[in-house]
Amino acid sequence: MQVEVRVFATLRRYLPELDIGEPKLLEVPQGTTLGEIREQLELPAEEVKVIMRNNRQADEEGLAQDGDRITYIPAVAGG
Repeated sequence: MQVEVRVFATLRRYLPELDIGEPKLLEVPQGTTLGEIREQLELPAEEVKVIMRNNRQADEEGLAQDGDRITYIPAVAGG
């Protein structure tokens, strides 16, 4: 199955081949969790603070489905 993954802010350094907002298309087997996808992309668990699946917050144990849009977001600080 195919999923679309996006990363933002400081997580972009782990996927330097992508332009801002550009998705990475991944083929993953049925039963793959969002945490396993994070690991496959080599995104450190301690840097990922929010996971979104189809514009809804999800957790690492959630199963990816064909066509999902998955986003990994780091902690964001500002002033």
